[in-house]
Amino acid sequence: MIAWTIYITFAGALLLLFLPRVFARWMAHFTTIVRVPWVPALGMEYHLALDGVSLTMVLVTGISAVSTALFSWDVEYRQNEFFFWLLLVVAGCYGVFLSANLFLLFVFYELVIVPKYFLIAIFGSTNKEYGAMKLTLYSFFGGMFVFIGILVAYVTAGSLDLNQLAQFQFPPQLQSWAFPVLFIGFAVLAGIWPLHTWAPTGHAAAPTAGSMLLAGIVMKLGSYAGLRVAMNLFPQGFQMWSKWIAVLAVIGIVYAAAVALHQSDLKFIIGYSSVSHMGFVLLGLATSNVLGVSGAVLQMFSHGVIAALLFAVAGRMIYRRTHTRDLDALAGMNLSHALPFAAFTFVIASAASIGIPGFSGFAAEITILIGAWKTYPLAVWITGAGMVLVAAFTLRALKQSFFGEAGSSVVRTQEDRVALDPDRNEQQSITAAEKIGACLLMFATLAVGVYPKLLLDRIIPAVEAMRFLKSGG
Repeated sequence: MIAWTIYITFAGALLLLFLPRVFARWMAHFTTIVRVPWVPALGMEYHLALDGVSLTMVLVTGISAVSTALFSWDVEYRQNEFFFWLLLVVAGCYGVFLSANLFLLFVFYELVIVPKYFLIAIFGSTNKEYGAMKLTLYSFFGGMFVFIGILVAYVTAGSLDLNQLAQFQFPPQLQSWAFPVLFIGFAVLAGIWPLHTWAPTGHAAAPTAGSMLLAGIVMKLGSYAGLRVAMNLFPQGFQMWSKWIAVLAVIGIVYAAAVALHQSDLKFIIGYSSVSHMGFVLLGLATSNVLGVSGAVLQMFSHGVIAALLFAVAGRMIYRRTHTRDLDALAGMNLSHALPFAAFTFVIASAASIGIPGFSGFAAEITILIGAWKTYPLAVWITGAGMVLVAAFTLRALKQSFFGEAGSSVVRTQEDRVALDPDRNEQQSITAAEKIGACLLMFATLAVGVYPKLLLDRIIPAVEAMRFLKSGG
């Protein structure tokens, strides 16, 4: 049943995506999907709903989930358990994006933590127990603040319905401290600086599927909930703290990019890249204008597919066949000849990550920067330095991974195959499932890059209906 819920929701998202523009403003308001009593005495309902923002997140969840399953097609070790934990993560993410009841959202938000832990601790590598525990502790730490914020909202307003809470006038004094408590609690999972260190460690320790889901979907839970809950429930508190969110966002963009430039492990580089790109999401949210916030939602989608693609290449296409992620070791393997499809895919992913026009990364980041220029012009100048660093570490990783000079460490290379030594010749060519998964992600970033209006026509009306814009944004 969980699987069918995913398929039906994903199919519905695709259908809604191609509805005419005339429906866009109608979609800005919640359209009830399911609403049944859960714990009526406490105002808890199983209430699922959809608007343009959640539609975008459901879409990227579906794309990431399908591609992750394709890249995990030939998993053999504890296969049933592996897909059980994987589907739980996906189902929990769907729950967060579709919840219209605050407590239900929190339940799904916390539900994701358990399968994340087991995916990494059982099926991961590179200090997998440490990486899994660090991610879990950070998640519970953020969840503690989220729970406090939810209790405050419920006790004050007497409701857990997000629609009703969005109309309730919380006292400004309460908003001044309740907003940062709730927003920071969510932002931990979004990789906000300086509470970001779980992300590169978790990405490096996770199996490929775990990294793809963690970067592609799970990190978006924090930014989505920060927008949907913290900013929309406590708009005056958001206005008081928005400048500080912008400061932390810009620091995160530049700092994570600078650290990535000095990494030698390919997954650590992509992990810090994720933190840097999520900084753009937080900067877009901090602008408190329609363009910047809409760009932030578009960046959530864009980074979701690009990061999933990068981790798919690093974890499955490269590491599975070379048993190393070290750039110096990879530089001597002539992988562009041995794995041409992987090289092509990584070139596309790198171009999208850098923000080359024609890819979703450019469409999202330029929208954010235009919105940020209206509110924080200095932040745009500083962010420019971060974008230069992003280009530098991405091109460095691309060159050393696939286009380094072949060395003597490679005993034998041939088209679509690479072997490190005569005793370790189990590497296989890129599979059909991997190619389909990669093409799906590449198509997604290209389609949105060429025609961002497809998503923005759904996102903008939903953002315009949000309360924080009416409170001075």
